[in-house]
Amino acid sequence: MTRLHADVLVVGAGPAGIAAVCQLAEAGKSVIWIDSGSNAGGQIWRTQLPARWQARLEAVAAKVQHLAGHAVVSPLPAAAGQHALLLQSQQEPSAAAFAVQAPNVLLATGARERFIPFPGWTLPGVTGAGGLQALVKQGWPLKGKRVVVAGSGPLLLATARTLQSHGCEPSLIAEQTSKTRLSQFALHLDARFWAQAASMAWQLRRVPFQSGTWVLRALGEEKLEAVVLSDGRREWTQACDALALGYGLLPNTELAALLGCALQAGAIQVDQQLQTNVPGLYAAGECTGIAGVDKALAEGGLAAQSILGQQRQRAPAALRRARRHGQLLAQSFALRPELLQLAEAKTIICRCEDVSLGELKAQRSWRDAKLQTRCGMGACQGRICGPICQDLLGWPAGAGERAVRAPLQPTPISAFLSPGVSMPADTSQKDQGDPSIL
Repeated sequence: MTRLHADVLVVGAGPAGIAAVCQLAEAGKSVIWIDSGSNAGGQIWRTQLPARWQARLEAVAAKVQHLAGHAVVSPLPAAAGQHALLLQSQQEPSAAAFAVQAPNVLLATGARERFIPFPGWTLPGVTGAGGLQALVKQGWPLKGKRVVVAGSGPLLLATARTLQSHGCEPSLIAEQTSKTRLSQFALHLDARFWAQAASMAWQLRRVPFQSGTWVLRALGEEKLEAVVLSDGRREWTQACDALALGYGLLPNTELAALLGCALQAGAIQVDQQLQTNVPGLYAAGECTGIAGVDKALAEGGLAAQSILGQQRQRAPAALRRARRHGQLLAQSFALRPELLQLAEAKTIICRCEDVSLGELKAQRSWRDAKLQTRCGMGACQGRICGPICQDLLGWPAGAGERAVRAPLQPTPISAFLSPGVSMPADTSQKDQGDPSIL
């Protein structure tokens, strides 16, 4: 099997990965840069990188092997002091898998949208707020459509602004956080963030905005036709063609868990130098905690410094500010408990395998649910329904019953038939009967 070598492997091409790659390559390190996307930028800079980062990347291109359109399938055995990963092309699934190896690995795996189920949430026309943003940026036609943006947090305004800039004026922004909490949030905002928020609010001044309001259910037969909203005192129906839901983000920790990294509060646990508990493995960006692009850039730079041996006794001021901003976001936009009581017995929880809440409530645990219903065994491998089951049923979302297993992505069996590659499943005695290894 082909095995590529470098000084550092960087997994993820969002802001944290970009900042780290630039600094590492500028210091003379050879870098293998891995990302499933076709271009650098991650979700936030999907269509266009800021000019200064584009220029820095172009300047170091000769020292960076950018493996765009590739996903990590599994860790591989490696010599002492080395880490190896098995990769598979996402653009050519039939292409041969290959390995990459380095003494240091930086995980900049970002985050994904958090979903809260309710009756009708699987209807065509209902999407994540970030997902709809991405579709619109790639040309999805929404001009003249009635779009409701609902959920919680600054992503709602960003999504509405993206729609507006592409010719679609949202018909409503429904924020579940109360007006009081929003006021407190504004009072504690850093001046720069406040200016950004005020500018966006002004641009969206003609779009109706209702705080303390959330979606109870989506209505429609073949597709979304309307949503039922509540402010805790009354309910009403609003016609719409699309519903963009944003309930915050969840760190992507699956690869870290598979590599043996400790997790804390649903994120990758790191020390002051952004090193995990596994020697040679670092993490930066939203995968270590949600706080936005400033934190991701600062952590990417700090992780690169740590890999280069430039230890710091204290986090940079920009990083401290960004982390405080993340704490403020978490406190101000905490989800109201009513949202976790919307799903009914027939509401689908696992969309891959079509498993309802009623079917899951009949099970004792995540393990039993997988055995009896195949919940979490579809293409997303529990990335969507796993956290939902934790929220609604209290099933653990970390190690133990929801332990991550390779392959991390749907992968041809041929990827594991090359010399030097072992099948990732462990069928030892204690795991017999566990459907996650089938």
